[in-house]
Formats: sequence, C-alpha cells, structure tokens
Amino acid sequence: MSRPDASASPVPAGPVPVPEQPAARPPHDTVQRSTRSARTRRTAVVTVDPDAQRPAPRRRRGPRVPYALLVPSIGILVLALGYPLGWQVVTSLQKFGLAQQFGKPPQFVGLRNYLDLAADSYLWTVVARSIAFCLVNAGVTVLVGVLVALLMKAVGTVPRLAVQIAMLLAWAMPVVASMTVWRWLFDYRRGVVNYVLTAMGLDFTGHSWLANPLSFFFVATVIIVWMSVPFVAFSVYAGLSQVPDEVMEAAAIDGADGARRFRWIVLPMIRPVLSIVLLLQIIWDLRVFAQIRLLQDAGGTPSETNLLGTYIYQLGVGSGDFEAASAVSIFVLLLTVALSWAYVRTLLREEDER
Repeated sequence: MSRPDASASPVPAGPVPVPEQPAARPPHDTVQRSTRSARTRRTAVVTVDPDAQRPAPRRRRGPRVPYALLVPSIGILVLALGYPLGWQVVTSLQKFGLAQQFGKPPQFVGLRNYLDLAADSYLWTVVARSIAFCLVNAGVTVLVGVLVALLMKAVGTVPRLAVQIAMLLAWAMPVVASMTVWRWLFDYRRGVVNYVLTAMGLDFTGHSWLANPLSFFFVATVIIVWMSVPFVAFSVYAGLSQVPDEVMEAAAIDGADGARRFRWIVLPMIRPVLSIVLLLQIIWDLRVFAQIRLLQDAGGTPSETNLLGTYIYQLGVGSGDFEAASAVSIFVLLLTVALSWAYVRTLLREEDER
C-alpha cells in the first residue's frame, strides 16, 4: 500500500473561509469624492494664495496742489489787509500825533483813546447820522434796482440792451468824473437842476442845494443810488432769469395778477440774491467817503454833514490826531461786523422758521 505524499497540503476538515472583498462603490459616490477633493484643493488655494497675490492698499493722497496754489494769494491778501489793520490797532493804543510822524517815539496809552471817543458826543452824532444814511441809501438802492430788473425782464431785447448799456456806462464811470458832472448839475449859480425848476415856475434861482444838511444828504442819496443801482439791477435780473416761465404761466392761468405772482412766486425765489445785495449795500454805504467829501468841498458844511468816513479823514489828515482816527477806524470795523452779523442772524432765523 502506497504512503501518502508528505509535500501535499493537508485538506482542511471544514469549509475553507473566503476573504471578504470591499464592496464596490457606486459611480456617483466616486464622482462626489472627486468633486470634494477638487473643492478641498481649490479651497486650500483660495485661503492661502490671496494673501500673497492681493496688492497692498494704496494710501490716498489729498488734493494738495490746489492748496499749494492758494498760498501766494493768501499771503498777498494777508500782507495787503493784515498789515494796515495791525498798524491801525497798534496806533489806536498809542499817542501818535504830528511829533511821531517826524520820528518821536510813540507813547503807549492803552484804551485811553477809545475812552475819550466814547465820551465825545459828536462821535455818536456822526454814528447815528451814518447809520441812518446807510439804511436809507441801501433800502432805496435795492428798491430801485429791483424795479429796473423787473423792467428789463418785461421789455424786449432792444430796450433791455439800451437799459443795460446805460447802466454799465454809469457803473463804469470813475467817481471823481461823475461827481464833477453832478456838481455842475446842482450848482447854485449855473446848475441845470435850478434852471429846470425855475422854468417850471418854481423859485430856485440861486438855490444852494449843499448849504442845508437835509438837501445836502438828498443830493448825496441821489448820487449814491445812481452809482449803486446797476450792480443791484444786474444781480436781481440774473435771479429773475432763473424763475421758470412754466410756474409763472401756471399762476397766471390760476388767476394770479402780477403783484401776487411777484409776492408769492418771484420774491421767495430771488430772496437769497436780495439778501446778499442788501448786505453788500449796507457795508458799502456805511463807509462811503468820496461822494460826501467832494460835496463838502463844493459847498457843504463838514461839521453838519460828516459821516464816519469823512470824520476819520478830518481827524487824521485835517487835525493830525492819528490815534483818534485809528480808534474811530477800528470802531467802524467793529460796527460793520456787528451790523452784518445781526443781519445774517436774522436771515438764518427766518430760514429756520420756514
């Protein structure tokens, strides 16, 4: 009997275990894993690389060039206005007369010049006269300027151009030249005004318009209004040009007459322009000098017709009292600022109430 082969592997007694195979993944699961892997890779790129690729933030530079260009103009303005103002302030605090003009050192007196002026009754008479003259002239100028602007708005092209050219000629005429013409017109011997009034049956032969303070300021008002109306008229006419024609036509269709249209439509629209021109007229008329001084030379009495400008001239040039003239000049500056500030505050209060 043959012996079994020892090299042959023994046969197990039971069933042979089969190793488990991993379950086959469905195709869509493989796609999802691939997609997630790709997303993960992209996310890693996005979270790491942008910090290295993002450009550094640029620091914005302010607009320095316009300010640099303004420096020369501001410097000239400071020198042209700041130095005279500083000199006036310093002089008003010193004793500065004719002796100081010839080299004698001035003496510091503090506020004594201001206290002396405050005790001077004539100064307050001049102040009251100047304020009244200023307000009357400013009001009349604005009123006449508005009427002329409405006239230019209502007439045709040719009449409007004629009015504008006439106003430009009056506005461009030098003060001294125009004052020479006005002095001829009101001359008491050969003046045109006296001649016309006498021809109308009135007794104005040899009448002196400048001898009486009341008629003096009437003539001065006529001249100053004549010189100032062109600026107001052109400014108001520019404001009237911004009023829409459709609004005016709609108001006319609703039955509003010209006065109501002006009161409720035109006036509110041009109120900012009127406010500005009125403020400027108050400032200009408060410091009027040339017209009053030339009329005084033509026959007016300085002591009865002085305004602040001519009073300063009389103190400084006429009497050599430079410290008093400087003190009055600073007072006029403060008075102008006070009147302007009060007017501006009134306008702002009206705006808040509306």
